[in-house]
Amino acid sequence: MIKDILKDAETRMGKSVESLRHELTRLRTGRASSALVDHIKVSYYGSDMPLSQVASVAATDGRTLTITPWEKNMVGPVEKAILASDLGITPTTAGTVIRINIPALTEERRRDLGKQVAHEGENSKVAVRNIRRDAMQHVKDLLKEKEITEDEERRAEQDIQQLTDRFVKDIDEVVKVKEAELMEI
Repeated sequence: MIKDILKDAETRMGKSVESLRHELTRLRTGRASSALVDHIKVSYYGSDMPLSQVASVAATDGRTLTITPWEKNMVGPVEKAILASDLGITPTTAGTVIRINIPALTEERRRDLGKQVAHEGENSKVAVRNIRRDAMQHVKDLLKEKEITEDEERRAEQDIQQLTDRFVKDIDEVVKVKEAELMEI
């Protein structure tokens, strides 16, 4: 029973860390990555589709993304979707190929992105702590129902805290790596 609670908490905490990693891949670091445009939706025959489903996206070099729509008539909608996105970058179109040049980040923009990274990390820590709280509550409920002893409760709470500490450390590491990536020129 306690093992199930620990396993569930570990799984949910792991998902929080993975969610943070996924969120941080969308942040612009001055390097071209197809993850920068993953969240962009393109109007495709009346429905919104992810950009990756209507075009191929490739990083041709460290600063350039090349987007090639599968159909010629999709060049305009793809370009509009990029302009309307939160990237703040104007695409260049040459025939059926759309290029996005990623400009170098200014020092001020790097600091702003660093704050955003720290904020995302803090949100993930809060999620992990909420999972810890839920797990601790499950253990206390088991004690109330007299399904476990007080010693087992204390041991389970220590295990849950160790698990929480491990995932908070993982989050700190992910944030540190992303901040270092942002600050490199």
